[in-house]
Amino acid sequence: MRRRVLATLGLCLLTASGSGCMTAIAAFQPEIAGSTIVISTTDSDGTSHDRVLSPIDDDGRLFVAANHWPRAWYHRALAHPEVRVTRDGQSNDYRAVPVSEEERERLLAESGFPLIGYLFTGFAPRQFLRLDPQQP
Repeated sequence: MRRRVLATLGLCLLTASGSGCMTAIAAFQPEIAGSTIVISTTDSDGTSHDRVLSPIDDDGRLFVAANHWPRAWYHRALAHPEVRVTRDGQSNDYRAVPVSEEERERLLAESGFPLIGYLFTGFAPRQFLRLDPQQP
């Protein structure tokens, strides 16, 4: 792991553009096991937007994380919390709920987001949303 980090940092130092550094980061990212979800958020004029995310399943509850600086999907979910999640071909309605600071700290501690990730995202704050299922 240390060699990967050093190699990535070395490649970033050799490139002057941000895209070259991001390419180097992508080349050394670990493969993420598990499924993804598509979250559909709605903006103020009713237009739906889809975003692929990695779900966080925690004790029967579903969470998603905004791992970088402001993400449009995250802000749309805060403004219009009724979202649709598609997972394994099935779509369901959810309500996006910001987590408490205590819950955020617990999720941060359990997520294992590496320090190198924080470095390359400019030490962006990680925010989480809990996705509560809506009753039909």
